[in-house]
Amino acid sequence: MKTVLITGATSGIGKACAQRFAQGGYNLILTGRNEEKLNTLCEELKATGVSVRRLVFDVRHREAATAAVESLTEPIDVLINNAGLALGLEKEYEGSYEDWDTMIDTNIKGLLTMTRLLVPKMVKRGSGHIINIGSVAGDAAYANGNVYCATKAAVKALSDGLRIDLAETPLRVTNVKPGLVETNFSVTRFHGDQKRADSVYKGIKPLTGADIADVCFYAASAPAHVQIAEVLVLATHQANGTVICRK
Repeated sequence: MKTVLITGATSGIGKACAQRFAQGGYNLILTGRNEEKLNTLCEELKATGVSVRRLVFDVRHREAATAAVESLTEPIDVLINNAGLALGLEKEYEGSYEDWDTMIDTNIKGLLTMTRLLVPKMVKRGSGHIINIGSVAGDAAYANGNVYCATKAAVKALSDGLRIDLAETPLRVTNVKPGLVETNFSVTRFHGDQKRADSVYKGIKPLTGADIADVCFYAASAPAHVQIAEVLVLATHQANGTVICRK
């Protein structure tokens, strides 16, 4: 039975990936900052009959991430670098230093830390799959999205670079780039302002975390000679990061 490790698994796309991969018979290693939510999710998924292990740490904290990964004895077949967030929607010259640091440390440096900790073991074993959750925002900047867009552009570049570095191995690298997905993403971006978050999805049927989880599972389930390098997933009435037809 294969094992998937999912960062940021307590909500949104990460939680949906945990549920989808459990349905697909994978054993799960789930990471997150919120121990209570992580415990609840693990108990829910254990009922499906798969093995579930939790690791409570923040991917921004390299020492904690290192200790958590070093505690593992089982091989990791799939790493889903999902932990990430957007904070604020201000002009670049008016943004919050704290918000910038959190996004860069989570979306870029956290992904790099987990990749550095787990991929060498995959290379040594001769098998593995890295799935990075990017964004349509990484294709082109949009108004007031500056730093978040930059972090997701970095996810694309890091995914492409890792794929090149691993081309001589059997490992695969996938960058999944969602558009509008209705999760707690916008609530987090607007620092808990639910009304403002709801307006993001007004007039359009957005994607769900389960939609993105299905794409991740498909990529992981492709034959060994097939590498789903990059997938852009948009709601039907969304053309790109800025063109959205609201009814």
